[in-house]
Amino acid sequence: MDGTPFLDVPFVVVDVETTGTSPLHGDRVTEVAAVIVERHPARPVLTVREGFHALVNPGRPIPWHITRLTGISDAMVRGAPGFADIAGDLAAQLVGRVFVAHNAAFDWGFLSAEFARVSAVPLDALATGQLCTVRLARRLLAHLPRRNLDAVSAHYGVTIEGRHRAAGDAHATAQVLLGLLRDAERDGIHTLEAVQGVLARRTAAARRGRSGLPRATNGADGV
Repeated sequence: MDGTPFLDVPFVVVDVETTGTSPLHGDRVTEVAAVIVERHPARPVLTVREGFHALVNPGRPIPWHITRLTGISDAMVRGAPGFADIAGDLAAQLVGRVFVAHNAAFDWGFLSAEFARVSAVPLDALATGQLCTVRLARRLLAHLPRRNLDAVSAHYGVTIEGRHRAAGDAHATAQVLLGLLRDAERDGIHTLEAVQGVLARRTAAARRGRSGLPRATNGADGV
């Protein structure tokens, strides 16, 4: 078999909660969780274990609508560490692992901006690659009307313990990842490189078919 079998891939499943949608416009991380998915030490299966979790003081007010969504308030993060204080511990969980998230571009973008503020080592020097469970769900679960975390979790029978909180969403995404990898193997996709190749071809095909007009959305994707 050419490539790296899923069993031999060290994954880290990440979720962040934030003050908004754009780090480029000053939004910051308010909570981060990282869950490890790796080969069981005694059996040939992937297993999920705790990695890292922390509330983060964003250094700016949390908008009311974000508090309503996540439950994270200014009072909750007032005594929390800043990102600089947790960067080392979080980096230790990311280094040498494939970064996984549901809508990975969002979580990666925020953490890249946070690390760039406080560290000389960029995020892409820590993680060995990215894997987006939304994009993989589009490929493997095209029959679902939605591929957000709620829909995909329900498909795999995963209960989200604490929706829109970093730890709850990260643990749910880890279980979703296991389900997606099982489905990938049933489709004859057995390695990380094969998954990345499939997703790259899908992205290229979408770009070829994209017009200059805005694309309507049915809300099937996203977090």
